[in-house]
Amino acid sequence: MQQNLKQLGYFTYPKITGYYGTVTATAVRQFQKEYQLPVTGAADGATIAKINEALKKQAPSYPPASQGTIYLTIGSAGDQVKQVQAKLKQLGYFTYPEITGYYGAITADAVKRFQNSAGLKATGVVDAETYERLTGQAPQRKLDVIELVADASELLGKPYVWGGQTPEVGFDCSGLIVYLFKKQGISLPRTVATIWNVGTPVSSPSVGDIVFFNTSQSGPSHAGIYIGNRQFIHSGSSTGVTISSLDNSYWKARYLGAKRY
Repeated sequence: MQQNLKQLGYFTYPKITGYYGTVTATAVRQFQKEYQLPVTGAADGATIAKINEALKKQAPSYPPASQGTIYLTIGSAGDQVKQVQAKLKQLGYFTYPEITGYYGAITADAVKRFQNSAGLKATGVVDAETYERLTGQAPQRKLDVIELVADASELLGKPYVWGGQTPEVGFDCSGLIVYLFKKQGISLPRTVATIWNVGTPVSSPSVGDIVFFNTSQSGPSHAGIYIGNRQFIHSGSSTGVTISSLDNSYWKARYLGAKRY
């Protein structure tokens, strides 16, 4: 019963103990409440039947992965779950004290928060796209860099506006990037720090990569789109949308690196 409740996301204790204590009773009560059963904490016949029914209904929602496909959800366990939990912990989404290797409700909630931040559909399930974005193993992105740069060039001179993310209002630095990538069909998180977290590092930027800077002594706080010839387009607080050089003494001293999306 503990294993079944764990698969459904109610039994959150790391181990299956075989002992019906307070944790198990709490899980049973939570299940009973959600399924509109008498909330007693006792696993009577009606509760057991409803648990089995819920398990059967869950199965079609999580089809078995084909060979080579990443697909982790509640009930999954193993090294890939540990890898996902470790990365989520590093990014601040997985707050449970231990890396358990078991995919329960806590892991699913952490995945949902990451997916929201990364502009992905918040399912709580680690599919191939979520796994790639989370672990930094995403394949080469399919964007038209010429079109990206052309779209960016049309916005030169637009004013800097804190929180701005449209041509009509203006842009802050991340708003400009999110707007331009969205035109390419690529969703990015809204802040510089979260864009940094989900990117794939590259040793040197190519056209269309995002370049990052530390302007506030607290990690990545400014970013722009690399357009070639050691130049990037960005929305600066004192310049609006403009083109700057990576070799400029100000930007060179604050450069953190480039990432690909």
